[in-house]
Amino acid sequence: MLLRRIRLPWFSALRAQVTIPARLQRSCETLSGKRWQHTTPHQSPCSWKAREDCLELKYGGLVMQFDYMWLRDHCRSASCYNSKTNQRSLDTASIDLSIRPDQTRVDDENLFLTWPDGHITQYKLDWLVQNSYEGQKRSAMQPRNLWNASSYTGAEARSARWEKFMSCDQELKLFLNNFLLYGIAFVEDVPATVEATELATKRVSLIRETMYGRMWSFTSDYSRGDTAYTKLALDRHTDTAYFQEPCGIQVFHCLRHEGTGGRTLLVDGFHAAHQVLQKSPEHFEILSQVPIKHEYIESLSDHSNHMIGIGPVLNVYPWNNEVYMIRYNNYDRAVINTVSQDVVQRWYRAHRALTSELRNPENELWVKLKPGKVIFIDNWRVLHGRESFTGLRQLCGCYLTRDDVLNTARSLGLQA
Repeated sequence: MLLRRIRLPWFSALRAQVTIPARLQRSCETLSGKRWQHTTPHQSPCSWKAREDCLELKYGGLVMQFDYMWLRDHCRSASCYNSKTNQRSLDTASIDLSIRPDQTRVDDENLFLTWPDGHITQYKLDWLVQNSYEGQKRSAMQPRNLWNASSYTGAEARSARWEKFMSCDQELKLFLNNFLLYGIAFVEDVPATVEATELATKRVSLIRETMYGRMWSFTSDYSRGDTAYTKLALDRHTDTAYFQEPCGIQVFHCLRHEGTGGRTLLVDGFHAAHQVLQKSPEHFEILSQVPIKHEYIESLSDHSNHMIGIGPVLNVYPWNNEVYMIRYNNYDRAVINTVSQDVVQRWYRAHRALTSELRNPENELWVKLKPGKVIFIDNWRVLHGRESFTGLRQLCGCYLTRDDVLNTARSLGLQA
């Protein structure tokens, strides 16, 4: 079974309290860049070294370097940081860029810095680990389970139930936890109406209104200049790649289908990107660095739109190479004119490698949407498509604002 879970490391331990002789404290408060300093003569959980341009700490199995300006700027004292509003009070522009502490001291849990003006900064060592560059490099911003069809099926992620979902925060939390881990989540037993679908979406987030409207309901009537408004099969893709900020979450509810076919295809884009990274790091690199245009042009009697979005296929956090968004839509990809000729062929080869992973049958999860079953899709992660169909098929849905979905998750105690 292929399930790869990434968790944010938690660095904490119970440590004995030690009484430190005053003479030894004074010796450790002397700033020195020539040797590692310890608060006590026995084995200490933390040691430090004052370098010319930074303070170096060894703690929690990690060696961290902190710029002195950074240490002054991030002070959490009452005069520097408003703990009620969680906002900085200190004027960063007022700090001397070449500032260095006059005294440095550590105990088993804290770092103490005394600055030239006498101000004292105190940091919890665990807080420094969590917020250091070195700590961020080895952690993930968001826990996730990378999946293919068999591993997702084997995980048996439970769908939320409409009545409990609408009234119980624990059911909402379970739903959001599945959504964060897998990029898809379902709510069952929803009344097959646009109004009920809207209530379900508003339980999670604010609706993002676009040129398609707020809540939309459509059939294969060719009413818009988009292949989705036909009965044709749709290859896997992410939506609104032609927005500068593609929509974060997509919601679908099949209100009725009087015909055959029309199954929904789902592919974990993050899993495919990870496979590319493992097999061809150079392909992953070019897909994460080359900006590509996507474009939507619509010229109908009732609708006239021209949207352009620019960005790489893979968007990654530069400090840990974690993919946070995939922008993949071969229908809407515009003319490639943002890179020179010598890069184009490399990009095509990288794109082919990713496409091969996305089209691997093992990675294809097929789901039959039916009245009462609402699916929420992370449009920054999971690609969706559709097989062709016959008969009348009516879908409704909307886009949700990503920030507000993550905000709801965090308010319920989830890491997002």
